[in-house]
Amino acid sequence: MRSAPVLDTDSHKCESRVEATHAPVGIARRVGAFLLRELREMLPPTIFFFIGFNLIVLTTNLLVANYGATFGSFMLATGAALVVGKAVLVANATRSIRRYDRAPLIRPILFKAAFYWAVVFVARLLEHWIRFWLVEGHPLGTFLPHLVAVFDWHRFIAIQLWIFVLFLIYETATELNHLFGKGELWHLLVTSRPSELPLDRRQRILELVRLSKLADTHSIDEFRDPSTLAHTQLVDIVHRIAREAGPRPLDG
Repeated sequence: MRSAPVLDTDSHKCESRVEATHAPVGIARRVGAFLLRELREMLPPTIFFFIGFNLIVLTTNLLVANYGATFGSFMLATGAALVVGKAVLVANATRSIRRYDRAPLIRPILFKAAFYWAVVFVARLLEHWIRFWLVEGHPLGTFLPHLVAVFDWHRFIAIQLWIFVLFLIYETATELNHLFGKGELWHLLVTSRPSELPLDRRQRILELVRLSKLADTHSIDEFRDPSTLAHTQLVDIVHRIAREAGPRPLDG
């Protein structure tokens, strides 16, 4: 009579131990997945600006024949690329960055480049403020006079101008990649041959533009109904874009 409650209690203890064991594992997986997703999103702009900044440093050193500070300049360029990558990650979390996603390409390219540029501008000032206050140990109230009297604004603005130019290039490539489909721009530029595409590049872009306009003017129900003109136009565009199935030519 007394053994049953004891067994029941033991079973509850075992279940609680299992739940306690699975809970940290589930949290760790979610945290790991979140960090991995953030790293993947941060990696492309960081690599792009890492290359861009180091090219700027290299050409500057070549122009002024200053080869002594190469390693230090390399580390500064790497740090700046990490700041830009983190700033892009923060900017992508805001709603404002998607404001012109349905507008002609020039508008989201210019808007996002300016938006990212402003975020990086603030991030670079904050970075300098933290170094001025915490690392160098200056009083907090002397930062603004330092910006006015001592801070090298010429160098800061020159770097910001290059950052804006690099953002224009980066956003142009990003928007074209989104237009063609993820990875399709790389496929067109690097991996595909002209003979593998049923249409040339200009015709392919025109078909994608037609598809975008068609999606803007018709509902999903119209596309699903085979009797509508929208459905017929959609099928025609897809047929013109799609590649014919067949064996890929051998390299040689």
